[in-house]
Amino acid sequence: MSSSPASSATPDPLVRDYADSAVVVAGGTSGVGLASALGFVDAGVRRLALLARNPERGAAARETVLARCPEAQVHFIATDADDLAQVQASVEAAHAALGTIDVLVNSMTSTYRPELLHRTPLEDVAGILTRQALPPMHMTRVVLPIMQAQGGGSIVNVASDAAKVATPGESVLGAAMAAIVMFTRVAAIEAKRNGVRVNVLTPSLIAGTPTAQNVLRDGFSKALFEKAAGLAHLGVAEPEDLANLVVFLGGPGSARLTGQAISVNGGISAA
Repeated sequence: MSSSPASSATPDPLVRDYADSAVVVAGGTSGVGLASALGFVDAGVRRLALLARNPERGAAARETVLARCPEAQVHFIATDADDLAQVQASVEAAHAALGTIDVLVNSMTSTYRPELLHRTPLEDVAGILTRQALPPMHMTRVVLPIMQAQGGGSIVNVASDAAKVATPGESVLGAAMAAIVMFTRVAAIEAKRNGVRVNVLTPSLIAGTPTAQNVLRDGFSKALFEKAAGLAHLGVAEPEDLANLVVFLGGPGSARLTGQAISVNGGISAA
């Protein structure tokens, strides 16, 4: 008897329902990260760890999530994602506290302001590139073996449309974002045999975030992003718009979706 096309020697990937999932949000104290944590508890997740640098903001974010869902188990773990030892220790602490890590969200806030390349100090180029690109790579690298060992999981990185659209003032930033996108795609191809999905969101301007406040303050970046906002005929994206997609990518509804770079930008571009 011939086997059906769906037959496989490998087991089905582990995809937990929200109520059974443990979620780690790196950059979970503001913006898309905090909105995603709130979205996950609204969807039924009851085990979360928020990772970020600032303990005061971490405590406030934890209280915000608990106010939304008092029965949730919410941990804040102070983490500098540029420090490899801290990343390793924080992931180990989160895994020990939660029991599993079923979803990892990498939403680190960028403080970079766009600037034309010839005005960018030469000595700043390497730092811009590494500070933007490496944190989600570090987090993914440390969490991936945990998800592989348990037979499944979902990793969601947050980059930007600078990875896809050539934009004046974002030459080095665009290179860093493109690095995150390609890193995500290759990680998805490597990890799929172990049931792990890896996707990346590439927003443009996100209203109400520290990054938006920074780039809209003055100068070249203000003109650039005000022009971009005028192209968002569906409305400038807000953190909750990104969070809705993050929650979907972390749940069973996206069980066969991996290696994708998805823009949520209100129509600023069709990248």
